[in-house]
Amino acid sequence: MIIKQLLLKVYSKVQKDEFHTFSIKIMSFMFGFFISSILSTLPAQTEDWNIISSATIITLHEVISLFIYRSGKNQTISLLNLLNNVKIGIMYGLFVDAFKLGS
Repeated sequence: MIIKQLLLKVYSKVQKDEFHTFSIKIMSFMFGFFISSILSTLPAQTEDWNIISSATIITLHEVISLFIYRSGKNQTISLLNLLNNVKIGIMYGLFVDAFKLGS
């Protein structure tokens, strides 16, 4: 209960400040980039997990997109927007890793 109140207080302060909103969006994007490097290196250690990990990534990507684009376009920072930034960071990171492997 205390954590929920603390998160609501932080959320209300972040909503008012554009710099904090931008920095949280950038941090969630970079977190997605970090997750993509984990997702591309750990399953590669065991070759059996490549298909399962790629199917999981695509499924999560589509489920997050379903929730994001079904909801209305609001300009406030929300959990869905942060998940969208993480999703974009994951896709960007996998794209960059593909270029590293191709060269």
